[in-house]
Amino acid sequence: MSDMFETLNGLFGAAVAVAGGRVTVKDATPLASAGMDRLVRAAVFGGDAEKAHARWLIWELGQAVGVGAASIQDLYMARGRGAVHGFTVPAINVRGMSYDTARSIFRTAVRMRAAAFLLEIARSEIAYTDQRPAEYVAVMLAAALREGFRGPVFIQGDHFQVNAKKYAADAAGEVGAVKQLAREAIHAGFYNIDIDTSTLVDISKPTLDEQQRLNYDVGVDILRVVRGAEPAGVTISVGGEIGEVGTANSTVEELRAYMDGFNRAKPAGMAGVSKISVQSGTSHGGIVLPDGSIADVKLDLDTLERLSKVARDEYGLSGAVQHGASTLPDNAFHNFPTRETAEIHLATNFQNMLFDHLPAALRKEIYAWLDVNAANERKPTDSDEQFYYKTRKKALGPFKRQFWDLPDGVKASLAEAYDAKFGFLFEQLAIGETAAVVARFVKPPAQHRPSPDAAPAGVAAAPDDADAGE
Repeated sequence: MSDMFETLNGLFGAAVAVAGGRVTVKDATPLASAGMDRLVRAAVFGGDAEKAHARWLIWELGQAVGVGAASIQDLYMARGRGAVHGFTVPAINVRGMSYDTARSIFRTAVRMRAAAFLLEIARSEIAYTDQRPAEYVAVMLAAALREGFRGPVFIQGDHFQVNAKKYAADAAGEVGAVKQLAREAIHAGFYNIDIDTSTLVDISKPTLDEQQRLNYDVGVDILRVVRGAEPAGVTISVGGEIGEVGTANSTVEELRAYMDGFNRAKPAGMAGVSKISVQSGTSHGGIVLPDGSIADVKLDLDTLERLSKVARDEYGLSGAVQHGASTLPDNAFHNFPTRETAEIHLATNFQNMLFDHLPAALRKEIYAWLDVNAANERKPTDSDEQFYYKTRKKALGPFKRQFWDLPDGVKASLAEAYDAKFGFLFEQLAIGETAAVVARFVKPPAQHRPSPDAAPAGVAAAPDDADAGE
C-alpha cells in the first residue's frame, strides 16, 4: 500500500482500521474532527488515485456508522397512502463551498432531529460547479459524518433534463446523454432522480394527451434506464414534471394527462414516479430587477394544493413539488406544509448569501472573469446588477478552490448566516423531529464497495454537459 493511502487511512488514528479492503470503526468520535476535513479535501482536490481512495473511504466509514446514500421512495409512498403528512421536504441545491454548506445543513438537522431533506444538484449545475456525482456524494457524506449526523442521506439528481433545442437537433443523442448521466449518478449514490422532460411539452397540439406525449414517452424511456441501474434492494425515487418552471401555471387536467399517459407507457409492474413537479408561479433564481433586487412572486397556493391532492388521491404519489422557492419572501414558507406540498426546491438564495459574504477583492475578481467569460450571455438591456446576478453561478466551478479556501473568519460568518437560514426553513417546513418518521419508513440496505486500488474500473464518467435548464 502506498504512503498516500496509509496517510488517508491513518487520519483517525486507532479509531479506524482499514485492512483487506474493509473498514472498521472502533470509535466514531474522531470522524467529527479535522481528520474528516483533510479526507474530504483529498476526495475533491487530490490526484486521481487519491480521490478514488478518499471517496471509497468516506463511503465505507458511512456504512460502518449508519450514514449512507438512500432513496426517499418509501417515505413518499407512505405519504401517498396518507400514513404521514404535515411537512414539506426541502431539496437543497448545494452549489458553492459545498462541504461547509452541507455541514451547516447537517448541523441544523442534528440540532432539530430532522432527516426528511434532500441534497441535490442539477444536470446544468454539475457542469458549471465542477462537481461530478462521485465527488458530490463524497462531500455530502463527509459533511454528515463531520457533524455527527446518523441516518439515511437523500442525494438527488435535480432536473436531469432533456434540452428541447438539442432534442430537436439530435433526439437520440440528447436523451442518451441524460441516460448516461443517470447511470453515472446512480453508480455514485444518487438514489433520487428527477426526470425532467417537461421541456418537450408541445402546447400547439390539439389535446392535452398529445401535448404531454413526448413528456411521458421520453420520461418512461429514461425511467427504464434508471430502474435497470438500481442497486440491489434500492427503489430509486423518481420525479416527473408537467410544466416547465417559469411558464404558465399547471392544471389538474395536465397532471392527469401526464400521469395517465406515463402509467400506460411504463412496463407493467415497474415502479413509476413518486412525485410530480408543477408550475405555480415561481421561476428559477427569481426575476431580477435592474437594481439587483428580486421581483415579487405571485405564488398560486390554491393550484399547488389542488395538484398535490389529486397526485395523492388519484395516483398514490407523495404530492406536488414546488421549484424555484428559495427567493420567496420569508412569510411564504409556512404555507407549504399547511397546503401539503410534498417537496420544495431551494437553491439561489444560498448562492446569494455566499456571494454576499465574499471578500470584496475575490468578488471583484469573479465579476471581472464574468465580463470576459460570460460576455455572450449579457443582454443589451441588462444592468451590471442583472448581468452579474444571472451569470455569477458560472464562476462556482472555475473558482471552486478559492471558495473552499475562504478565510476562517469569512467561513464562520457565513456558517452563522447559513445556520440561521436553514434553521428557519426547517422550522417553517415542519421537518424538525422527522428523524423518527424517516427511520420508521426508510430502511436502506448495506452497500459495501470494493477498495478502488484493488477493484476493476467503475462506470465511465459521463461527459460534462453545459446548461440544461436551471
